[in-house]
Amino acid sequence: MMIIRFILVAALTLGTTSLPARAETLQNPPMDAPSAPVLKSSVTVTADVVRIGDLVDNAGVASQVAVYRSPDLGTTGSLRTAQVLETLRANQVIGVDTQGISEVSVTRASRAISVKDIETLVAKALEHRNGLGDAANLSLTFERDLRDIQLDSSVNGEIRPAITRYDARNGRFDLLFEIQSDNGGATRLRFTGTAVETVEAAVLARNAERGDVIKASDIVIERRPKAEVGNDAATRTRSVGMQLRRSIRAGQALRAGDLAKADLVTRDQAVTLIYDAPGVYLTGRGKAMDGGTEGDTVSVLNVQSKRIVQGVVIGPGQVSITIPTPRTVTASLASASPADEPTPASRSPENAE
Repeated sequence: MMIIRFILVAALTLGTTSLPARAETLQNPPMDAPSAPVLKSSVTVTADVVRIGDLVDNAGVASQVAVYRSPDLGTTGSLRTAQVLETLRANQVIGVDTQGISEVSVTRASRAISVKDIETLVAKALEHRNGLGDAANLSLTFERDLRDIQLDSSVNGEIRPAITRYDARNGRFDLLFEIQSDNGGATRLRFTGTAVETVEAAVLARNAERGDVIKASDIVIERRPKAEVGNDAATRTRSVGMQLRRSIRAGQALRAGDLAKADLVTRDQAVTLIYDAPGVYLTGRGKAMDGGTEGDTVSVLNVQSKRIVQGVVIGPGQVSITIPTPRTVTASLASASPADEPTPASRSPENAE
């Protein structure tokens, strides 16, 4: 009995002394104790599947278990928290701290290539090829509608043209680009269409007749195919104030050869004749027989003398007549030498008589 009593007392004593230690363990858990799993509110994944470790921190050995298919490249999807917890329990992940989250946002990482990027890449690849000009002046038309391209985030190499074909006869191009990825593979992108070199040109906004003077409101600036306007496309500054050499319809691009300086004198116009010479300045009335711009030589009828004179247009309704300067002829009288004069000895007898 004494032995049993001792054992019971010893057991009770040990049980009593272990209670404080057990309580301390509950209040201050060991440093190596696993933390509770915590649900994330938003995640970004690079793989084509979503794993438990993507959704939950401290998921332990279940972290690598794939539970959902990832959204499409560059897109975002959402999962209801209740749906996620049910999936986690099915994989023995319990006691998850949801932090009051109602849904989890899942984004699939990608490398985006925009439509603008594609156009720039193609234009740069075609620049100065087979007679084409700068990339900025190329107008591209693609056979298929362009959309932004989403590539796997591992495809992070430089985009390089692998094959470039361009036919100058019809403007068609066929380009193949290659992009290296982290795993050593390559992604290929192909684009086909037509390329046309364009230039800035002044385009008439109205029908205009020969002799019309172009105003700023008469033209708009557009990019036109270089083959349409050639190398002498007129600019706005070069067009305004100039006169048309021929009639041109609205919508046509102006060329430098279509323009001339505006006439300052027109046929049958009453003009002022200006006679200007050193020391002399006279004006008179005249009637232009021709039209002309500044610097042109025109015929003018002097209404007073009824004579037709030639003059140079110097301003609106003004023609300068140059008065010819009289030529001064200087006659030199040579002094006679004594040897040239007849002497008495040289006189003939007949003269002497």
